[in-house]
Amino acid sequence: MSSKNITITEDAYERLKALKREDESFSELVIRLTESADRMEFAGSCPGLSEHVGTAREDLEASLEEQQDVLSG
Repeated sequence: MSSKNITITEDAYERLKALKREDESFSELVIRLTESADRMEFAGSCPGLSEHVGTAREDLEASLEEQQDVLSG
């Protein structure tokens, strides 16, 4: 099995070390922590985000229209 070296902060290392079981390697720990990760678990976890995105989109469109007017004379 091949391996890769990664760099993490001391804080991250200490956190992983605290989660690591005595009988497992760090690789096994990472696999254990990530194997059941459901990316959709976090969907909707930022309430109000869609409104902020909508507002930013409207502001950008308005700015682009203004710039187009300036460029077209």
